[in-house]
Amino acid sequence: MNYVPGSLIKAVSANDLEQTKELLRSTEPLIDEVNVKSETPLMIAVHNNHLAIAKILIDAGANINKQDTLQDSPYLYAGAEGRTEILTYMLAHATPDQAITNRFGGNALIPAAEKGHLDNVKILLADKRVNVNHQNNYGYTALIEAVALRDGSQIYQEIVAELLKNGANPTILDNYGKSAQDYADQLGYGTISKMLQEAHP
Repeated sequence: MNYVPGSLIKAVSANDLEQTKELLRSTEPLIDEVNVKSETPLMIAVHNNHLAIAKILIDAGANINKQDTLQDSPYLYAGAEGRTEILTYMLAHATPDQAITNRFGGNALIPAAEKGHLDNVKILLADKRVNVNHQNNYGYTALIEAVALRDGSQIYQEIVAELLKNGANPTILDNYGKSAQDYADQLGYGTISKMLQEAHP
């Protein structure tokens, strides 16, 4: 079977599992071919949360670190956008490049924490490869974003607890000279403030 460029992107975009499988059996499948947005078939599958297709692409060697025009990669996007099952499969069957960051200079953990994806936070921390204290272009860590940019609600209290349990440093300062503790106090997040104080008396 001669491979026609663009065929895999088309099949994945249509969520056509059988056609995707057939194309992957072709003699020269362009598994990391890209569309006009530099999105690979795997990136498209992650966007659409098509777990079955994502799995077979990962098994076939699709690059989980290849970035699109927005500097998202399948790995970074899965972490940031709550694609928990795909993220779990990626971590078990591929190797995330932790040196690759999103357009804000962040790793997968920072937006996962900021967007309230507790399961993804737990998965990334359990995997042990992500840097819990990585700072993005603004100097924000996952801990700072979970406090400063959110509402102090129960889900963020749980995320803060997970981050602290896994070595998040509450004294790190962002580019504005503020720590997670400073933001918790400033915003009146009493429970989180107490958690941070107890983590760093």
